[in-house]
Amino acid sequence: MATQAVDIARVKAAGAMLPAAKPPVDSVINSLAVEDEVLLTKLLTEPFDYVDHPDFTKTSIEKVLFGDVAKLVNAKATRFSHLPDPITDAIVAGERVPALSYEQESHLFMRYNYTRMRVAHILVRYRGKRLTGNATRRLLAWGHRALGARSVIVRLNMPLVLAMAKRTRLSNVDFSEMVSEGNMALLRSVEKFDCSRGYKFSTYSCRAILKAFSRVAMRTSRYRGQFPTEFDPAMERSDYVERRREDVVDDCVDELKQILLDNAAGLSDVERTVIRERFALGIPLDGSEARPKTLEQVGHIIGVTKERVRQIQNNALKKIRGALEEQYLAA
Repeated sequence: MATQAVDIARVKAAGAMLPAAKPPVDSVINSLAVEDEVLLTKLLTEPFDYVDHPDFTKTSIEKVLFGDVAKLVNAKATRFSHLPDPITDAIVAGERVPALSYEQESHLFMRYNYTRMRVAHILVRYRGKRLTGNATRRLLAWGHRALGARSVIVRLNMPLVLAMAKRTRLSNVDFSEMVSEGNMALLRSVEKFDCSRGYKFSTYSCRAILKAFSRVAMRTSRYRGQFPTEFDPAMERSDYVERRREDVVDDCVDELKQILLDNAAGLSDVERTVIRERFALGIPLDGSEARPKTLEQVGHIIGVTKERVRQIQNNALKKIRGALEEQYLAA
């Protein structure tokens, strides 16, 4: 217990910017799973902190928080043996958990901060020294336990972010962006919350989430101040290609009309009538805008079935295509 008290004093003196311990030898690292290597790198390179609690100095604190003293599954494992916990097991199983009491919530936060404290103890104890194999495995086991405890707390309180985002509903801010900012504020609140002060976590986190909403609203308003017009995709690109395509289409239509007028494709009167009526290439007698007719409508004009009109149309188009190719070759 004296050693743990010394470690606590060292951690408090070091603060959040803990000096990194040296990584273990390559043989130990090579024996780790990929997720363990990622977590080890994170623990050895990033600042680590925790929220202290007076009960952490008690000899029986591990049994109170976890049901028993932490034991590795086996000598080479990087996880502690799992003891049943109603809230954690329900969250992992995806079950709906009712609102927690203050005591239950405090218990979760004490578990989370105690695991972070044990990680900090190992890092401080091996400050400037290379981690041993056993120390590496215990460091990872406490790190995984801390991540699991944080995941439970966050998943229990994510509905709070959605509820506040729906109540706030800023007109100039996208709802998904508000939820994203609220989730980040929730994560920061979990890291900083001190359950020993006697407040519920929702009281503490709501203020942080609202501040996050206020920041994203101010950022959006500054953006709109610099760019006051609404976003218009048409302003982001030139219409040269569209206008060029329209010019080509108009040229093709004019050329087709000229072929029909000169009968350069050698069409029969029936074929010319079908093409003219199907593609609205003629000028109506009443001066109105010409409109393409259906196969059935053209069939009524020339007195055949719509299938026969289709055959006449396809044959006429082949002749016209041949005439166009001859003109291009001649050009």
